[in-house]
Amino acid sequence: MCDDLIHPGLVDDWTISRRAFVATGLAAAGVSAARAQPALVEKGVTITTPDGRADAFLCRPAGKGPWPAVLIWPDIMGLRPAFQAMARRLAGDGYVVLVPNPFYRSRTAPVVPASFDFNDAEARKTLFGYRAAMTDEGIDKDATAYLAYLDGLAEVDRHRPAGVQGYCMGGPLAFRTAAARSDRIGAVATFHGGGLVTDAPDSPHLLIPHTRATFLVAIARNDDVRDPKAKDVLKAAFEAARRPATVEVYPADHGWCVPGSQVYDQASAEKAWGELQALYRSQLTGKRSG
Repeated sequence: MCDDLIHPGLVDDWTISRRAFVATGLAAAGVSAARAQPALVEKGVTITTPDGRADAFLCRPAGKGPWPAVLIWPDIMGLRPAFQAMARRLAGDGYVVLVPNPFYRSRTAPVVPASFDFNDAEARKTLFGYRAAMTDEGIDKDATAYLAYLDGLAEVDRHRPAGVQGYCMGGPLAFRTAAARSDRIGAVATFHGGGLVTDAPDSPHLLIPHTRATFLVAIARNDDVRDPKAKDVLKAAFEAARRPATVEVYPADHGWCVPGSQVYDQASAEKAWGELQALYRSQLTGKRSG
């Protein structure tokens, strides 16, 4: 759950476009925004899971491919334009990207209005109710269904590892995906992930030995202040499991990666995006080895 995390008050990230988001990255890299952006194919899709029918957003480069697959788990506010923009940017780098509505058991996306205020206790209660409907078993089944859907697409290169990334509550979901489909997931990235280390027997960090992936864990500075030991527990768990991992505290607050949010930090967000690109280039471009 994410109800004990530090969230921004007002989130208004519906107006971000792929063009604006990509231009931000080009500018940060010192590249002219006039450079032609890759043509993309995108659509809303419905995926059958053991628990129902999940709505999702699919985006890929134009052409036949094949390209590696990436699954994006959004934050507590779910599938919405900000995450579609991130999917488009990632697809432009040469990936088939799927962003599911994690709350499909409760309602179709979007599950929040265009402007959402975490100071509204009733609104928060509704969101956390949607999250409570997601059991660990259900998440694992969802992840398996989403990857099976991706692997059923002709444009997906099934001979290359897949990636998974998660934001806020999506961090634990990314860990669960890597364990549930250790045969398929070669790279895991989490950004201001919530509850990666807990005292519970189902703490996400305990899944690390059951994975075969390389990890990137980007921690918000205010989350680190609240739980400064978490990063050390993660590092020890990765080392014990002999899983390659980068664990880093960023000089930005919880939610900094999502464009349009009150705490969006462009410099830290672009650094995180660069680390993500490097992870996927190194881990998703080769064939899965034993």
